[in-house]
Amino acid sequence: MTDTNQNPVKRFLIGEVVSDRMNKTIVVKTVRTIQDAKFRKILRKIKKYFVHDEQQVAKSGDLVEIYEGRPKSKLKYMYLSKVVRQNLSNV
Repeated sequence: MTDTNQNPVKRFLIGEVVSDRMNKTIVVKTVRTIQDAKFRKILRKIKKYFVHDEQQVAKSGDLVEIYEGRPKSKLKYMYLSKVVRQNLSNV
């Protein structure tokens, strides 16, 4: 018998902050590399996420770690975990 109160495994991603102009929201760009099934060509998939940043610590150009959580609004379901590397031009 399994315990139904277990926390699900969260999905962590690392990406670059593209925009920090909204209040408590940042836009993070993530890049994945996949191989085409038929032609075996390496492809780069880019996706942008709206991320909830409660303390507004991330700035544009920073490298951040985000995780998936419960939906905060229509577009926001990712949350800021930590800033991995700050952009040196922001300091």
